[in-house]
Amino acid sequence: MDPCQFAYKANRSTEDAISNALHSSLQHLENPGTSVRMLFIDFSSAFNTIIPNILVAKLINLNLTPTTCGWIKDFLTNRPQAVRFGDKRSSTLMLSTGSPQGCVLSPLLFTIYTHDCIPIHRSNKIIKFADDTTLVGLIHNNDDAAYRDEVCHLSEWCDDHNLSLNIKKTKEMVIDFRRSKDASRPLCIKGAEVERVPSFKFLGIYISEDLSWTINTTALVKKAQQRLHFLRVLKWNRLQTNLLVSFYRAVIESVMTYAIPVWYAGCTVADKNRYQRVIRAAEKVIGCTLPSLDTIALQRCLTRARTISRDIYHPSHYLFAMLPSGKRFRSLSCRTDRLRKSFFPWAIRTLNGQKNQPY
Repeated sequence: MDPCQFAYKANRSTEDAISNALHSSLQHLENPGTSVRMLFIDFSSAFNTIIPNILVAKLINLNLTPTTCGWIKDFLTNRPQAVRFGDKRSSTLMLSTGSPQGCVLSPLLFTIYTHDCIPIHRSNKIIKFADDTTLVGLIHNNDDAAYRDEVCHLSEWCDDHNLSLNIKKTKEMVIDFRRSKDASRPLCIKGAEVERVPSFKFLGIYISEDLSWTINTTALVKKAQQRLHFLRVLKWNRLQTNLLVSFYRAVIESVMTYAIPVWYAGCTVADKNRYQRVIRAAEKVIGCTLPSLDTIALQRCLTRARTISRDIYHPSHYLFAMLPSGKRFRSLSCRTDRLRKSFFPWAIRTLNGQKNQPY
């Protein structure tokens, strides 16, 4: 396999990982008698546990040149490390395990290290972005045997690759919209019970068991409101308008619009109004009109949708299928508003609604 092609097929961004996880869940929940269990896995010092020999063997299987494999192995082995505190310095240790923290190459190396960690059951999905791994179990008629077997297999795979699961920080969330719900048995890993939570911060946004975005809205709006104080301080110090706008976009708007294509279409009117109130408050401070949340969401949605539709190596490219006419994309079948208001159906509708726009 071409290593460049492998890189293209991985999740490109946090938005990709979140969208793929939610789309798999929402599609499954369209069927009667189904539920979803999401296991948010936490590794203990993930980058520090990479075994160079195992990594190099995988690089060779991906057809990387011997020179590149040798360079990476040399980079990861016999690395001197010491600790300095004030004028004190510890003795030097030689490390031959792990990848340096903060190194640009470390996330890529870890992604390659775990690329063969794939589900063994078709009813399960494993969503990965660097060291963030999520197991999505699609449960039908309360039969979670495949999901539990997947967890056991994942735990064994981690043991074989020197990865340690932090069970205390690993969380599980159950998404179940059935009228008659049966309490599912707790999940245990190596004898330790995994905590079940009603919501979880997944790659920067909050996902709730009812798949609403109110908790996420509350968190983002609170952070944005706190940063409005600094905008006011800059205004009091008579900073120029263009600089105030730049500060707003970098510090406040960036927070409110993080991963906006993922959650915007599914937000309630009340949630959208909360965001808009923050924007209006910033407008009063700066003294000029700022882009509305609707405008930003539409632009981000179109940009992301066009990128995916043009990239044949993108993991979600198959969802953007052209009709025989070649002028419109095939709409995704949606039986519920939850799926209809998620990113991929919304993105395809938005693309189809753009007239005379190149895809």
